[in-house]
Amino acid sequence: MNVNLKLLHTFLLVAEHNSFRRAAEESHRSQSAVSMQIRQLELQLEVSLFHRTTRRVQLTSAGEVLLDCARKAMLEMQVGLRQIKEAVDIHRGRLSLACAPTIAATRLPAILAAFQKAYPSVTAQVRELTAAEMLECLRRQEVDFGIGPRVAGAAEFHFRPLLVDEIYALIPGTIEVGQRDAISFSELCRIPTLVMAGSPAMQVMLEEAQKSAGVALSVKYEVRQIQTQIAMAAAGLGAAILPRIALPGALDPRLRAVPIINPSLSRELCVITIPGQSVHPVASRFLELLHRLIAEPPAADGPGTLVRRRHLALASSQVG
Repeated sequence: MNVNLKLLHTFLLVAEHNSFRRAAEESHRSQSAVSMQIRQLELQLEVSLFHRTTRRVQLTSAGEVLLDCARKAMLEMQVGLRQIKEAVDIHRGRLSLACAPTIAATRLPAILAAFQKAYPSVTAQVRELTAAEMLECLRRQEVDFGIGPRVAGAAEFHFRPLLVDEIYALIPGTIEVGQRDAISFSELCRIPTLVMAGSPAMQVMLEEAQKSAGVALSVKYEVRQIQTQIAMAAAGLGAAILPRIALPGALDPRLRAVPIINPSLSRELCVITIPGQSVHPVASRFLELLHRLIAEPPAADGPGTLVRRRHLALASSQVG
C-alpha cells in the first residue's frame, strides 16, 4: 500500500488539533482541501479515521493506531534527512578555531592533517591567540571554539578538559644539574632560566611557585615564541620553562627535558566554548578527532606518521 506523505502530514495536523479548520490554517490551505485529503487517505486505507460531528472531531480507534505510526514515521524521516544534511555540511563545510600557540605549533598540525585526510573538502581558519585574546574572540563569536588552558574566573565560558599538561624544564648540556628524571623548583631557581612573556597564566603559575618555595627565579631572557625559547636553550643561554606539549618530537641532543617538582607545575588544556552556542557538524567531527589524538606526542619523523596510524580508525567513523 502506497500512502502519500503529504496525506499523512495533513492527517497529523488534523489529529493533533482535533480540528479541520485549525489544520487548514496551519497548512495554508482551504478547509475543503484538507477534508478532501483526509477522505482520500481514508479511501486508500479503507477505514474511517475520524468521528465527525458539527461540534467536534475525534479519532477513531484506527485513527489512533495511524497517529502513533505516523508520528514515529515522521520522526524517523526527520532524523534521516538531518543525517543527510549533516553529511553534506561536513564534506563541504568550514572550520574556524582559535588555538594557543604552544598547541598550534606542536599537536595541531598532525590532527588537522588527519582531519583533512578524512574530509578533504573542508577548509579551516586557525587563529593563534593568547588566552585573553581567545576568550574575547569567543565572546564575539568569531570562531567555533577555542583550544587552550583553563582560565580562572571565566565563568561565562565552558571548559571541556582535554588533558593535563605538565610544565617542564628544558636544560642545555652546558648547565650541570646531574643526571636525574626531574628538577626541583628550588634548584631551577639557581640556574639562568628562559620564560615566555605575554602568558599571564604561566606568569601567575610561576609567581605562586616562587612564593610557595620561598625562592626567586633567575630569569635571563623573556621571549614571545616557543621556538625561540627552545633555540636559546639549545644555545646554552639557560633552562627553558615551557609546557610539555610544546616539546619537539625529536629533541635536540644538546637538551634534556625533565618535569619540575616541589612544587610540580601543570595546566589543564580544554576545548573552550560559549554555553548554549550550538556546535555545527564540521566542528563536532573535528572535536571528536581532537579528543582522540591530542594526547599523542608528534612523531620524530613528522605528522604523517600520526595520520597513517589513525586513518583507518577515523575512516570507520565518517558519515557518507
